[in-house]
Amino acid sequence: MSRGDIAGEMNACFTELEQGLVLIDELLRSLTPLSASVFMLPETEKGTEHDEITHISVIPVSGPDAFDAGLHHFRRLFLHHHAQHISSKAAVRLPGALCFSATSRQIRAARSAIGEVNLLKQKLEKIITVDAGLPPEQRFEFVHRHLKGLLTLSAYRTITVLHNPTTVRFGWANKNIIKNLTRTQVVELLQKSLSAGRAVPPYSREQWADLVSRELDDIMRLPEDVRLKIKRPVKVQPIARVWYQEIQKQVQHACAMPLVVLIDENAQTPVPVLGDLPDYDAGNINLKHRPKAQKLELVIPRLHLYRQHD
Repeated sequence: MSRGDIAGEMNACFTELEQGLVLIDELLRSLTPLSASVFMLPETEKGTEHDEITHISVIPVSGPDAFDAGLHHFRRLFLHHHAQHISSKAAVRLPGALCFSATSRQIRAARSAIGEVNLLKQKLEKIITVDAGLPPEQRFEFVHRHLKGLLTLSAYRTITVLHNPTTVRFGWANKNIIKNLTRTQVVELLQKSLSAGRAVPPYSREQWADLVSRELDDIMRLPEDVRLKIKRPVKVQPIARVWYQEIQKQVQHACAMPLVVLIDENAQTPVPVLGDLPDYDAGNINLKHRPKAQKLELVIPRLHLYRQHD
């Protein structure tokens, strides 16, 4: 498929996504609001995307203002929806929960509409990250040429629906992205980046090509059956821990944007208890479980690529 065809498919998918988000907004606003809490987080300014985060101050919002902010957030997909100093490369997050009372028919309609939107989000992400056939350093330019100012992380995010939970409590999670790779897969990744022939800041085109060539040489010197692993730290993320009293079960969800909580109109289920999200303090983290460390040797720092030893 040509680059022009990919751009056309991307635009068509995004148009459907926007229409689906309008429908969700209409459906949710037609429901009876019960309670809502959202938590305003500091904005990420341009040039600070990769700064280490040691503290996050949280501003809680509840009631009608939380409903308005939460519903509006689902449709804030472009940079122009935010202040001019906000980075287009960073996630814009609004953790929280919006609770509604609804009939069985309304719940089915809302869940169906949200399910369709989530499928479109997955499709859009696949078009951009897979079908376009571009290395990561070229995707930003491609997307912004056709959908100027799109915040892709906001567009990709799944809208989570909960049904009759008992409590929704919030916290923070520090995680790593883990991906096991073969030597062949890493070689293909580097060759793709090299063949693109582009400059990647802060490097010139020649400097970038030299860097990737040296990385290729390092990988080719490794045994063919070497075990390679990307272990990339993810910036601290807000999470929700949801408890269902009736089935005695807790489920944890990523919570970068508000959860949609639907309560049966005629059920005896009480309005869910919504907890608070505390400020994040990196110096005050209690790890309940620390797995045994693996023997890892850093091979390509910029990719967080490690060689795993027995």
